[in-house]
Amino acid sequence: MPPGALAEHLSDLIRTAGPISIARYMAEAMGHPRLGYYMSRDPIGRSGDFITAPEVSQMFGELIGLWCATVWDVMGRPDPVILAELGPGRGTLMADALRAAARAPGFVEASRLHLVETSPPLRKKQRAALAGRHVSWHDNFDGVPDAPLLLVANELFDALPIRQFERTRGGWCERLVDTGPACHEFRLVLGAPSDAHPLPDRFRGAPLGAVCEVSPAGLALAETIGARVARDGGAALIIDYGARDSAPGETLQSVRGHKGHEVFEAPGEADICAHVDFGQLCEAARRSGAAVHGPVEQGRFLQALGIGARAAALAKGATPADADAVRSGLARLTEPAQMGSLFKVLAISHPGLIPPGFEDVP
Repeated sequence: MPPGALAEHLSDLIRTAGPISIARYMAEAMGHPRLGYYMSRDPIGRSGDFITAPEVSQMFGELIGLWCATVWDVMGRPDPVILAELGPGRGTLMADALRAAARAPGFVEASRLHLVETSPPLRKKQRAALAGRHVSWHDNFDGVPDAPLLLVANELFDALPIRQFERTRGGWCERLVDTGPACHEFRLVLGAPSDAHPLPDRFRGAPLGAVCEVSPAGLALAETIGARVARDGGAALIIDYGARDSAPGETLQSVRGHKGHEVFEAPGEADICAHVDFGQLCEAARRSGAAVHGPVEQGRFLQALGIGARAAALAKGATPADADAVRSGLARLTEPAQMGSLFKVLAISHPGLIPPGFEDVP
């Protein structure tokens, strides 16, 4: 792809139609069929732009696999059961999950594996990680067939496009992306005030200058997932970073080479994301008739699933270097100063089903 090709595409789009929403900018930058960030690269790992929990330690995927097998047993062991992952990265989480879940007799045999992935490079990595297993790929969740469902989405919702709104003296205005004075330069401008913006009621009394974020795609997906498990049975696990409760705030950010990057510089060459508003996701899932559990901090969730015992088992008899790697992975996944507190875990389930790790959660 020629350098600046996506920036040129966005500039042409804005010159033709006027300023665009941040959601449209994100959708083009991340998912344009030819020029989007995810369409041309594997961004995960030390040589990429960021590292996800499954790449930190095998323990993460293993515990998720055992969680799925336990929920399946509580559901009455349906056969078949859809085992789905949204945004499965390199396939590492699912490979580790299936290896661990094989300890539950009948679970792997009953599972029908469905992955929702739009990136060709990442689909290639997933095929390699899951070689020998029958996998169906889909471009979106609507392609996953109806049946009892177990679903995992790790660091997927943070990448879904958001809209931003700013409270001014004239009212709430949407922040839009316009071209700047220089070639391939972009800047934020304000749209006209409106009372029709899709803001939660609790945001509307925010002080002047407050910025609120809404992810229409994320809320629609949470509601669709909720409707599916409420109707067909099952549960979904959403793991991501963000606040437990909804509040005004500006979290749009970009990462390139494991460092912060200007959001509106070199679109298509860096990851763009925003913190997940778990409060809004909970409301969307409840509207669909599903039960909602949490969110809880990732460290607490993994400890409840037994990550401490698993780390001890892996470290026992390991080389000193491998034992250090296990301890380092445990700390990174669970310590509050690392991923343990910022990352949250939310479960959406069929009413009456209480998933593991949420037994004592109000």
